[in-house]
Amino acid sequence: MTTLPELLPLIALLLLTGAVAGVVAGLLGVGGGIVLVPVFFYVFTIAGYASDELMRVCLATSLATIIVTSARSVASHHKKGAVEWGILKAWAPGIAIGAVIGVWAVGGLESATLQLIFGVLGALIAGYFAFGRSDWTLAREMPKGILRAILAPGIGITSVLMGIGGGSLGVPLMTLSNVPIHRAVATAAGFGILIAVPSVIGFLLRNPVATPPLTVGYVNLPAFLIVIAMTLVTAPLGARLAHALPVRPLRMIFAVFIFIMAMNMLRSGLGG
Repeated sequence: MTTLPELLPLIALLLLTGAVAGVVAGLLGVGGGIVLVPVFFYVFTIAGYASDELMRVCLATSLATIIVTSARSVASHHKKGAVEWGILKAWAPGIAIGAVIGVWAVGGLESATLQLIFGVLGALIAGYFAFGRSDWTLAREMPKGILRAILAPGIGITSVLMGIGGGSLGVPLMTLSNVPIHRAVATAAGFGILIAVPSVIGFLLRNPVATPPLTVGYVNLPAFLIVIAMTLVTAPLGARLAHALPVRPLRMIFAVFIFIMAMNMLRSGLGG
């Protein structure tokens, strides 16, 4: 078992990751989960807790932190009047239903498969952040009717499979539907709450066999508490930066970072 002196660098890494995840959540509306999942996987593996259940623990713990991060981010954006509450209300039922289906799907997939899903989708998301443009549009307004009934659960399912807050999918969807980028980022933070709350409840009710100590269901409490201690501080900073800085250079840096982590997760899932 890993000793306390060996754990201290890992705790420091979790603190740093939490700080970065909070800024990213507020700045880009992506919930921070896309940063947290690979770091959790690395930290738990190095600490000696690798198992067939580990990827589920990483996803569930990431989503648990997103409840706090997204709520803080939405509150900060709301103060600036940037949240499109009409979009959130219209998309909430479908996204929440998709999140519940996602929990069921995660329970039926092997850890290696979940790693492959994260790696492939993470690389695609990185590509969007690197090369996508906020002025691209495909529609004059957000999808409605049958298209929304398909896309909303799809966002929920995919986000739970990756342990992310939905902003990585929601921001592109909204900007392509003629929602201004700052309002898309603010509103996408709310997608995180719609995804994380029902999915975390589902993960807490599970009874896994092999998980790290102090794990309830699939949510690891120490990792959750360490990360949110930082995200509570840094998410409002990210929201302020979103309204004050040119986002393009930051998107490129974030894209490279996510691509590297996605490729590492893909390699791990392939047994490399």
